[in-house]
Amino acid sequence: MARHGGRGWYGRVVAAAVGVTAVAAATSVWTAQAGQPGGGTARAGAPARHAAPQPVSVSADIAHASDGGAHAVNITIDDGPDPLWTPQVLQVLRENGVKATFCMIGPQAQAHPDLVRQVVTAGHRLCDHTVSHDTTMDKKSEAYQSQQILEAQQQIIKASGGVRPMYYRAPGGAFTPYSRHLAAAHGMRPLGWNVDSKDFERPGTGAIVATVQRELPNGPTILFHDAGGDRSQTVAALRTLLPWLKQQGWSFGFPVR
Repeated sequence: MARHGGRGWYGRVVAAAVGVTAVAAATSVWTAQAGQPGGGTARAGAPARHAAPQPVSVSADIAHASDGGAHAVNITIDDGPDPLWTPQVLQVLRENGVKATFCMIGPQAQAHPDLVRQVVTAGHRLCDHTVSHDTTMDKKSEAYQSQQILEAQQQIIKASGGVRPMYYRAPGGAFTPYSRHLAAAHGMRPLGWNVDSKDFERPGTGAIVATVQRELPNGPTILFHDAGGDRSQTVAALRTLLPWLKQQGWSFGFPVR
């Protein structure tokens, strides 16, 4: 798994505590999230719960496959939520009837709880993408790795109103045996990818589309981004790729748990 470089933007994210507005979400959506392994619980009209139930331990192996079967792909969206780009990504997903997994930076989730809840309400899944997006985490102490993973997990749970992230994706793929087992013990399956769209580099919409189409034989989990800079090319590429994938006979699933 290739590392991503040049992400100093995340080192400057200020983990400012932002109050979470109690939002009454549709009961069916929250029930569906709560019914999944690692999901939280909430009642429509009730105050948001910030203390989720104890998680069920999951496999510590890095997930790449789709729960939708051999001819399904997983759309994964990293580094948000972002107030400009996440709503646009959500709109494209909604227009195409596609569910995705959003790998969120803890302070970003904390700063934009409304967006986290929009993601959950729309039926997408949450993934822990650490506090600082440090691509050298695998070179750091176990105490540091633990802080990065578990603090972000709590920030995401609080922002979502009690829904737990179901996956953990190490920044740049910087997994360690320790971080994988720590995440799994807290109900988060380590999540890899098979296709890097290279959208973070902003190579042009056509280049992003061509990369995904070319690399799709590598496996079903596709990596995109909704934060960290101008993501207009990503939005445009998704508008092209999602219908194309359907035309090619692909369905859409979530990463295996």
